[in-house]
Amino acid sequence: MAPLSRPEVICTHESDLDGLLAGLLLQRLAKHFFGSEVQLQAWNYQGWKNRTMGEAIAWIADFSFEPRLDRPGWLIVDHHVFTSPPRQAQLVHDPLKSASLLVYDRVREAGLGNATLDRLVQLTNVGDLWCSQDPDFVLALDYASLVKEYGFWNLHKVIGGDPEKILDHPLLEVMGVKRRIENPIGLAWSEMHIEKISPDVGLVQTSIGDTNLIVHQLLDGGTLPYKVLVTLFPKANRTFVASFRSLTGEALPVANRFQGGGHPNAAGATLPRSVTDTESAVAFLRETLAPSDVGRRLNPAFAELTLS
Repeated sequence: MAPLSRPEVICTHESDLDGLLAGLLLQRLAKHFFGSEVQLQAWNYQGWKNRTMGEAIAWIADFSFEPRLDRPGWLIVDHHVFTSPPRQAQLVHDPLKSASLLVYDRVREAGLGNATLDRLVQLTNVGDLWCSQDPDFVLALDYASLVKEYGFWNLHKVIGGDPEKILDHPLLEVMGVKRRIENPIGLAWSEMHIEKISPDVGLVQTSIGDTNLIVHQLLDGGTLPYKVLVTLFPKANRTFVASFRSLTGEALPVANRFQGGGHPNAAGATLPRSVTDTESAVAFLRETLAPSDVGRRLNPAFAELTLS
């Protein structure tokens, strides 16, 4: 890797453990090279798309490379699809590795690796890339659930910004119990609450349990007519997040239609601000994926997405 410039800020994805771990490891790398703490920021996909890049130099983790990041001294570490290669920025990219593993490769090169981080990064990689055949897959999902259950900054506070404290954390016992007890109940309920959005996309309502694992079990069962399953999550600011899952790469193209992003089989998008309840979210999904002329005229959310 080429010499690095001191960043003003480190930005990472807020919605999963891969983003948290990649951001923390980049902070450690920056402190090692430059002797001081660099501010960490966490963003969801929609907020990231609207963020102004005012810094002279920044390090970015777990977000796709794009032309607005192509600046001298900038470092982008990511594994998502990108369309144009960098001319000025330094891009560390491998679609077969999680962002945290890509950063950790550099951490080890700097002599900062250890057995605890080896294990933690390995589990994060399995969960983020959805390696369902890996023997640690279920445990990896328990780790991944920590951020989804408690939130990026809450977990950050609990571990005091120290990634090693995530490994074997007592909260994992909570995740394991929830999975064993809640998932079978949640799966049985969700099987009865799936509705058609388009010929290839079905909406899954969820009640309790690990939504990602439940949706994966529904897809893996082979009895549904849909290639993609979507779930909806309301956020505190009254916006809705749509999460798309598939088995053979169809999830990301669907998320892209909502200006979202992610991985081929695990992607997501924040819906427009005008979508403030489940009914309007479902209507917006249908109009975007199976539009009608009447819906285009009557649905303000469709116009908002089109004009943004």
